[in-house]
Amino acid sequence: MVFRKMLSALGVGGPSVDTVLTNPNTRPGLVLDGQVNLRGGDSPADIEQITLALVTRVEMEAGDSEYAGTMEFYRLPVSGAMRLEAKQEVMIPFQLPVPWETPITDVYGQRLRGMTMGLRTELAIARAVDKGDLDAIAVHPLPVHEKILEAFAQLGFQFKNADLERGHIYGVQQTLPFYQEIEFFAAPQYANAIREVELTFVTHQHGVDVIIECDKRGGMFSGGHDTVGRYTATHVEVDQVDWRARVEGWLGQTVASYGRHPGFGHPGKQGGHHGRHGAGGVVAGAALGLAGGMVAGEMLEDAFEGDFGDFGGE
Repeated sequence: MVFRKMLSALGVGGPSVDTVLTNPNTRPGLVLDGQVNLRGGDSPADIEQITLALVTRVEMEAGDSEYAGTMEFYRLPVSGAMRLEAKQEVMIPFQLPVPWETPITDVYGQRLRGMTMGLRTELAIARAVDKGDLDAIAVHPLPVHEKILEAFAQLGFQFKNADLERGHIYGVQQTLPFYQEIEFFAAPQYANAIREVELTFVTHQHGVDVIIECDKRGGMFSGGHDTVGRYTATHVEVDQVDWRARVEGWLGQTVASYGRHPGFGHPGKQGGHHGRHGAGGVVAGAALGLAGGMVAGEMLEDAFEGDFGDFGGE
């Protein structure tokens, strides 16, 4: 993936930059490898700093209204002050760690509707910062994520949408200022009890907190409401668990747990139009190969089929 941006700070004849990723596909906890290629312009230039930044689109609240904005969530300086002579070419290799809490953008090769992620190159020169363009990247799930998503697909849940909400999850250790919600339409066997389910992963080196929020249907004499459950799974048990049975158990507990989870579904939480708090995370060193067999893969593709938009602009 390559982009070229003439530095607007210097105008025509100024330095140019190409950022090249070895592979735009990654997972949380891994690294993005690449290099920044600089080419001097018509005259020497003093570059103060070159920085890479991961950015994504986040839903935010302002008063009673909501809007989507681009938010930077990780920065990596790749060069300090340097003199770039006229027509000089400089190559700067980099390894950018992907934060544990980076949200998932792609499942089985398909972009999750509502998700965007990019790598931005910034050059500070002559007291001006040129933010350049975005280079799209794809963040794939870790094996534990895939197993849980496969279980939802096996149970008949159909993917609806995904987004990032600014805020924090009550009682969950979180470093990023937002959390991801992966939304599903209820499977047929749950349709009498719930309308939709929202799934959030909060992952760390040893495991993952799984937050499940059900939009529970109301009865003849009661209105609908949201009920939330939080569960845990470890990375080492990925191949040792009947994930369909476990997720089925989680869903049953969540539907039955209304009013039993202090801090969820109550006032005083930070951010998020559903009244929940943030999310994040994950495990380094996982191979980029997709977990699960052909059958599980086909089920997941069916559950996530639909209109998956390409990477959007600013």
